[in-house]
Parts: sequence; C-alpha cells; structure tokens
Amino acid sequence: MEEPQRARPHTVTTTTSSFAENFSTTSSSFAYDREFLRTLPGLLIVAEIILGLLVWTLIAGTEYFRVPAFGWVMFVAVFYWVLTVFFLILYITMTYTRIPQVPWTTVGLCFNGSAFVLYLSAAIVDASSVSPERDSHNFNSWAASSFFAFLVTICYAGNTYFSFIAWRSRTAQ
Repeated sequence: MEEPQRARPHTVTTTTSSFAENFSTTSSSFAYDREFLRTLPGLLIVAEIILGLLVWTLIAGTEYFRVPAFGWVMFVAVFYWVLTVFFLILYITMTYTRIPQVPWTTVGLCFNGSAFVLYLSAAIVDASSVSPERDSHNFNSWAASSFFAFLVTICYAGNTYFSFIAWRSRTAQ
C-alpha cells in the first residue's frame, strides 16, 4: 500500500550560480575590447608596462645586489609590472565582465593607489642610491632607471585619478 505524496510546506527552487554561468563551458569565446587601448587609462597602462620594464631591466642588468636599496626597487618594479600586465589582459579580454562579484572599481583604485605610493617610494630610493662615486660602471643604468621610475610613478598617479573618478561615480549610484 503506497502512501500518497504529501505536499511540502515550502517550495524548493534550484538555480545555477552566477559563478557557474559565467564560467560555463558553453561560452568559450572571450570578448576583445579594441577600444580600451585608445582610452587614456589604457594608454597609461601600456606606458606603465613599457616604462616599468625599463626600470627593472636597467637595474637587473647591473650588479644591483651590492646596493641593498635596489632590492626594494626591483621588488616594486617587478611586482607591479607583472600585476599591470595581468590587469591589461583582464581589461582587453573584458574578463572583468564575467566576474561581476568582484568590485572592480574598488580593486582598480586600491591597485593603482598602492602602485603609486610604493613606486614613489621606490623612485625616491632609486634616485637617492645613485652615485657616481659608488660604482661608476653602473651609474648610467641606475640613473636611467631612476628617471623611468619617476615616469612610471606619474603614470600610476594618473591611473589612480581615473580609478578614483570611476569609483566615486560607482559608489554615488
């Protein structure tokens, strides 16, 4: 003798998570934002990558380990260079649109703000460590890296400004 099915007092609705929808295997094509590199923030990111690469390669090509301060400059330059390349790929492929759970304007503001502050400190350390008396063989490379470090700092300051504008307009809604 079978019991009749009882109605449940609550309804159960199953939905797929937005995470699963965003990373489903059915949509394997990434969007490509060709216009991003024509915007001022996009151009600043490209400048940050090129100039940041110059900063750390000019130091890495010398015997920088003899001056401990250059270790800090190398850390900041390489760390933010790698992250900036990562963010450029994120923006060009529009991957950030597939992960809406992340507050990208806040992430961009924190990233650019921290890059500005740490690059400013690294540029000051770089400039103060350059001395022709210390090692004349590496002087030109170190002086050039100091110059480019200040240029990268200006680029990150510009992107911090644009990130702040985006963040402020996003939080005002």
